[in-house]
Amino acid sequence: MHKIINDPVHGFITIKDELIYQIIAHPDYQRLRRIKQMALAYLVYPGAVHTRLHHSLGAYHLMTLALNELRLKGTDISDEEFQAAQLAILLHDIGHGPFSHALEHSLVDMHHEELSLMIMERLNKQFNGQLDMARAIFKGTYPKRFLHQLVSSQLDVDRLDYLARDSFFTGVSEGVIGYDRIIKMLCVKDDQLLIEEKGIHSAENFLIARRLMYMQVYMHKTVLSSELMLVNILKRAKELSRTGQKLFATPALDFFLNHESDRLAFEKDEQCLKYFLELDDSDINAAIKVWSRSGDVILSDLCERLLSRKLFKVVFSDQPDRDLFAQLKNQIQVQLNLDDKDLHYYLMQEVSSNQTYHAENERIRILFKNGTELDISEVDHSLIHAGLWYQ
Repeated sequence: MHKIINDPVHGFITIKDELIYQIIAHPDYQRLRRIKQMALAYLVYPGAVHTRLHHSLGAYHLMTLALNELRLKGTDISDEEFQAAQLAILLHDIGHGPFSHALEHSLVDMHHEELSLMIMERLNKQFNGQLDMARAIFKGTYPKRFLHQLVSSQLDVDRLDYLARDSFFTGVSEGVIGYDRIIKMLCVKDDQLLIEEKGIHSAENFLIARRLMYMQVYMHKTVLSSELMLVNILKRAKELSRTGQKLFATPALDFFLNHESDRLAFEKDEQCLKYFLELDDSDINAAIKVWSRSGDVILSDLCERLLSRKLFKVVFSDQPDRDLFAQLKNQIQVQLNLDDKDLHYYLMQEVSSNQTYHAENERIRILFKNGTELDISEVDHSLIHAGLWYQ
């Protein structure tokens, strides 16, 4: 077989493997068409309406390029490992729920990677164990560690695609990276993924671009505000539902408004995963439109504000400002006539971090021509030590 997908970022993506095509065509994977990659970022960047399916296919394409490059350099990758690594990256985000990270641990109280693994296990049963190796690579238990690093590390094909893709769809040029050169500079030594010395500038650019994208896009005040409002809408809906009020909701959304949704619940009740796979952005969007006319003043007000883009203001501070918080509390209570118990829907304190590179975790290693290996943070280079990205 030979299928071609025309991708706006990478051009033509080729699928030649029957199993991979069957996975892409599966309803559990097609659900990703209905989940936006960047949640509510389109309220700031109107073009940011690409989906998790776009990103997963792009990451699959980059994985294919990376595996081919490593093979050309003599790395031993069997055909089965090649396919399994492609499947692992193709399915790495299949556990995302509505609005991606925005509602993680809110509507469903689990990390998307745990859900991805559960769905992979479900698919593995349907495909008679053909995803065994892909699951092992995804979990990091497969003997060849570098295959997992291609899926999940500080310089993996997941990040290479989402930076290039998010930059393209938002129009934020600071996120443009030379992902093709980075892939050409990949190599494997002692079962570890490294970057050849010639690729150090591209790796630096990747880290700088990632930091700038966090500053300008992912942590944009309006993006953070809208996502916090969405979380609070779901909190209020859950509170009302669990006190007996009947709210409009699709069957899948109604299930999670009225049931626990942590790991234990998913393990005990197979209905949890069934309903999760029916959830996407459209369930939430439809509910918000209807809830904007709810008899509950708080729920209807929050929904109406989000629909009409009358968003809360976000103030960044290095440390909590108790005086400002007290002042805002009084203003909001007077303006909206709120009880103390309901104030948290309008006044919140959250922590956001923009530490782009974590040297204590999985590292980006540079392989020099003389065989020396260094962490990228240890390389004597002006860009690195200028403090633009490393902190």
